[in-house]
Amino acid sequence: MNLVKQLGQFPDEKRKEYFNTLPNYANGKFQNILNTPALLEGESMTKALLGSLCKIENTSPESELPFVITDLKNLAPEENVLVWFGHSSYLIQVDGKRFLIDPVFSGNASPMPGSIKAFPGADYYKPEHMPDIDFLIISHDHWDHLDYKTVQALKDKVGKVICGCGTGQHFEYWEWNPDKIIEKNWWETVELGDGFTLTLTPARHFSGRLLNRNISLWTSFVLKTPTKNLFLGGDSGYGNHFVEIGNKYGPFDLAIMECGQYNEKWPYIHTLPDQLIQEVQELKAKNFMPVHNSKFKLAQHVWYEPLELASKNAEAHQQAVTMPVIGEKVDLNNLGHVFWKKWWEPFM
Repeated sequence: MNLVKQLGQFPDEKRKEYFNTLPNYANGKFQNILNTPALLEGESMTKALLGSLCKIENTSPESELPFVITDLKNLAPEENVLVWFGHSSYLIQVDGKRFLIDPVFSGNASPMPGSIKAFPGADYYKPEHMPDIDFLIISHDHWDHLDYKTVQALKDKVGKVICGCGTGQHFEYWEWNPDKIIEKNWWETVELGDGFTLTLTPARHFSGRLLNRNISLWTSFVLKTPTKNLFLGGDSGYGNHFVEIGNKYGPFDLAIMECGQYNEKWPYIHTLPDQLIQEVQELKAKNFMPVHNSKFKLAQHVWYEPLELASKNAEAHQQAVTMPVIGEKVDLNNLGHVFWKKWWEPFM
């Protein structure tokens, strides 16, 4: 596969001219609301890379993860469900429309074949298992959220792509019809018809597919449907945007929250375990689902630690949590009324 093609493309001059009018864009790059260093003060990228080479037990599962095979093409039209595919990829069918978020089905989260491979059992679902999709939602252009091979295989199944400013340039470069692509900035709302809206909301993170950071926007989303109010978190470190989103758009029936691939050396760009429940509460979410785990090793924590700590902290704070097995249907009409088995415990 052509690596150059996978890299995508810089925003064109027309886009950059528009970006320069935006309050969160300066000096050719999108900006976080808060100052957001990539690493903790005093740390260096060299030290972080060397640390990643240290052998730590159980950063990947030793046997195949459990998964459920769900016939996604034959979901009943009236079903309001969410199906998680590991990491940050999931399908939502709600009130008659289908949304696919950050699908990565190529088996790895890197442009280099054989690197950052999916855990055994976490890679059952492929583009051919997907039904027709009304809206493909992309939170940002990192390899573990925007996968060239996957989106190209899905091209004929997708009605519209909705993404942050600049990410649409990749799709145009990959020969998607520009009429299919909707790019927006934080706090902008897309009217989807039939009582649906999707609003882009801030996240505290970064973007970039190789060395060029922040030339496109990273984002979270608020999905309002005729019967549901959902927060789709993307990747984000803790920040004051959670309170603002909660005050503007909460309460939420369900918040899908980043939970995994964290490290004390990069505490600003990913959520740390002891920050997660605070974020959920500030969003005014009745229930939350931890994602960004259980498929790829991108940090040095034990692979099941994000799930175990999310479960313990939710219980301690009496916060409802949703923790399905990969491929298992989550009934959006019965959130909070299901006891979720701690499926990762046999691996502990």
